[in-house]
Amino acid sequence: MNITTKDVQHVAKLARLNLTPQEEELFTGQLNAILQYAEKLKELDTDQVEATTHVLPLRNVMREDENRPSLPIEKVLLNAPDEEDGQFKVPAVLE
Repeated sequence: MNITTKDVQHVAKLARLNLTPQEEELFTGQLNAILQYAEKLKELDTDQVEATTHVLPLRNVMREDENRPSLPIEKVLLNAPDEEDGQFKVPAVLE
């Protein structure tokens, strides 16, 4: 598959870009080079390569859940702008 200058002009129009004729030729060449590289990759034998979603092995890095004592309510409410009956008090949001 080859990209033509007409293809570049069409995409530029969709993107609302004003390209000079020199830019159209430049981008046509660059896009064709990218496609040629992608075609070259098809030559690789990947039958023995396991499919992955990431190039690096990833694992969950979060700690295990464990029960721990929480802060006392008095300490939690020290920075509350307003509190009532041991709870944060917020303005009503009614329309």
